[in-house]
Amino acid sequence: MARKIFLFVLFCFSVLSITGCGPQQAARCTSPEDNPNHHYLRGMEALERVQDAIFRGKFDVSGDLETAREKFERALYCDKEFYPANGGLAIVSAHKVRMQKDKAYADVDRKRAIDYVEKGGRDARSDEDKFDHYLSVVRVDTLMNGKNWLEKTEEAYNLGKEVRPDDRKLYYYQGKEALQYYMGLAYWEAQEFQRSRDMFSSVLNSRRDGKWHEKADKAWKRVDKIVRAMAGITVGDVGKRIAMKESVSRGDLAALLVDELKIDKLFAGRIPVQSELDKMKAEFNPADMAGHHFKEEVMTILKWKVRGLEPKFDGGSNSYLFKPADAVTRGEIALIMEDVLIKLTGDEKLARAFLGNDRSPFPDVRATSPFFNAVMNMTTRNIMEGELSGEFRVNAPVDGAEALLAIRVLRQKMNMY
Repeated sequence: MARKIFLFVLFCFSVLSITGCGPQQAARCTSPEDNPNHHYLRGMEALERVQDAIFRGKFDVSGDLETAREKFERALYCDKEFYPANGGLAIVSAHKVRMQKDKAYADVDRKRAIDYVEKGGRDARSDEDKFDHYLSVVRVDTLMNGKNWLEKTEEAYNLGKEVRPDDRKLYYYQGKEALQYYMGLAYWEAQEFQRSRDMFSSVLNSRRDGKWHEKADKAWKRVDKIVRAMAGITVGDVGKRIAMKESVSRGDLAALLVDELKIDKLFAGRIPVQSELDKMKAEFNPADMAGHHFKEEVMTILKWKVRGLEPKFDGGSNSYLFKPADAVTRGEIALIMEDVLIKLTGDEKLARAFLGNDRSPFPDVRATSPFFNAVMNMTTRNIMEGELSGEFRVNAPVDGAEALLAIRVLRQKMNMY
């Protein structure tokens, strides 16, 4: 009996040594959707929401960024060899570098992003993994803006073009045109708008049913407006930065009028008596402009009393403030540009040119609207345009490209070069 028990135990040990039977390490992720592919896709979709928000000029993206981080880490927990997740984590860290105001913390996230990128590149084997890696480099360098970042981005782009992935096996990007789309965003970030437009155009010319076609179409229209706005004039750094904004603030517009239209010089040229010019100054200094980066420009606007950019009464402080962060609507910029036109031409009749009309060509701007005369002055002179729908969008925020385009056309109308 004892011999039988001994032989049975010996047999069990033999089986264990050969087959690895017995207590096994349980699979970490067992439910159908708890797999690396699923988590990676959800993480990349969260990053897409982050990218879209930033492109629209909105920066409250911490929630989606945390979701992306959790999903990529779960993908690697399920499969430590799921290399694209490293690229995803690198992009998350790069976003944090951009958002971080403390340099020490930013440096930590920068190193983390570089480590994730290097790991993703070192371990990539298939063409699909290599393509994901090069695209992560393009996105990370664009976000972090490190030394020679654009050159590094272009190098990664060129390497990515040489890879031949199977689109069907690309977990998220689903097409090589994704590389062109993100390179278009890189040139946008570098304020090289013509090259940015060309990249988005390449995406549009690739295939209409592709994942990136709609995004590239929206981006192309936006950057094309900037390219048109800059044609024929030299736009400074302030103008370029504002041109990229989805909405222009009162402070932004003051800076554009002073820096790009040279409004102080132009208005001063209409006053022949130097003594009168010397006496001109802003009536008061709004409290909310103390320390503001566009204080000088705003004070110039206040000196010339540009209609539409006057101080506003603030009930909370019981005082008049400039409120530089308030967005400018299309109706308001029409009023502002009309006043600039009147001051430049000296033609006061422009302020009443369309008053008394019974009908308006725009369904959203009645003939009794306080903006009606200004809108008509701007549209009949092709300084501003209505929409294809027939509306003027009088209450919509004006974006940077629209503001810059209006200034460019006004300069051309007045032959200001």
